[in-house]
Amino acid sequence: MPHYRRPLIAASFAICLAALPVQAHHGWGSYDAATVLTLDGVAEMVNPDNPHGELQLKTADKSWTVTLSPPSRMAARGKPISEIKVGDRLVAVGYPSRSRRNEMRAERITHNGFTVELR
Repeated sequence: MPHYRRPLIAASFAICLAALPVQAHHGWGSYDAATVLTLDGVAEMVNPDNPHGELQLKTADKSWTVTLSPPSRMAARGKPISEIKVGDRLVAVGYPSRSRRNEMRAERITHNGFTVELR
């Protein structure tokens, strides 16, 4: 292989690797913005990982996966995700997933009397 092609192949490989996380990210179009849910429950699991925080919220009748905004945005708006603990009560307002049962994208949450807009 000619030596001038190696950098091109390496650069192509690097671009493909960089695109992998993007493939795993779901778009907001997969949520039904015409249907607003208000869920009141207790946190069963809190995951502060990027690109979006996530929690399991146990309501009176079922458990929901609640997709939050990026942890850095939550912290900048006064509610670091690290403040939410398993067993804490909170209210999440947002949109249900069109493809995943019992999942919603939160537009805002209220925790310990503090409401934070996530968008």
